[in-house]
Amino acid sequence: LNIRKEGFADYIHKLENVVGRKFACADCVVSALDERLQFFVEMGCRASDHGLDYIPYVDTNAEKATAAFKKAMAGEALTKEEGDEYTTYVLLALGRLYKKYNVAMQLHYSCLRNVNEKMYRKLGPDTGYDMIAVTDCSATISSLLSKLTETGECPKVILYSLNPADFDMLGTLMGPFQDDEIPGKIQLGSAWWFCDTDDGMYQQMKTLARLGLLGNFIGMLTDSRSFLSYTRHELFRRLMCNLIGNWVENGQYPNDEKALKQIVEGISYYNAKRYFSL
Repeated sequence: LNIRKEGFADYIHKLENVVGRKFACADCVVSALDERLQFFVEMGCRASDHGLDYIPYVDTNAEKATAAFKKAMAGEALTKEEGDEYTTYVLLALGRLYKKYNVAMQLHYSCLRNVNEKMYRKLGPDTGYDMIAVTDCSATISSLLSKLTETGECPKVILYSLNPADFDMLGTLMGPFQDDEIPGKIQLGSAWWFCDTDDGMYQQMKTLARLGLLGNFIGMLTDSRSFLSYTRHELFRRLMCNLIGNWVENGQYPNDEKALKQIVEGISYYNAKRYFSL
């Protein structure tokens, strides 16, 4: 997806080696991703995860996407518009595939990476020199979902912004694209990275409760590369119960043990079980 990123062509060559053929066009990439996605679904995959600086959406087609792809593979620099044409095309194609195979589409965005050039040259990427970015993806995300919805091919989508200022926007963006496929089809993802603190988790849940439906939330996720990150689930559950408990004590929600049990157990386990068809 990150066609303007250094090393894109090498990454594509790895995909070519896996599927055993060369790519001449953007649809060749999509076909290979379809093939690999089917393999992962057979292995039990239930969710994708796309990390993008921002979510693009521009008018595009196979010809525009292929023109950008060929330039990138030839080592030529792409304009932002050309890059967005390719990325939008592939995102739409992937969205349709996720719908087809019942895979949730996760979108993470609004991170500004490797901002300290000296330390980036010394240590490389993902070494602690990233920050929150300020991006306005309200129109592009809604356009992406709208395009997929037109043909009934919008998958389950989980949206994460690293910028907590986006929470309210995302909280209202979800509503127009919910449908009867599954409760909470479009999700405001749990507090991520710099937001993954007690304040950030409270803010995310309060936003969802205020602008959506907290009872359909699929809860915390785990970065399973780190064993210690599993404790995040316990902290999340404690904060979630504390938040709801305070609402009950303040008279903002009925002290109905049966209803409260259903909400807490749903967010802790059953909603995710249903959402990911486990």
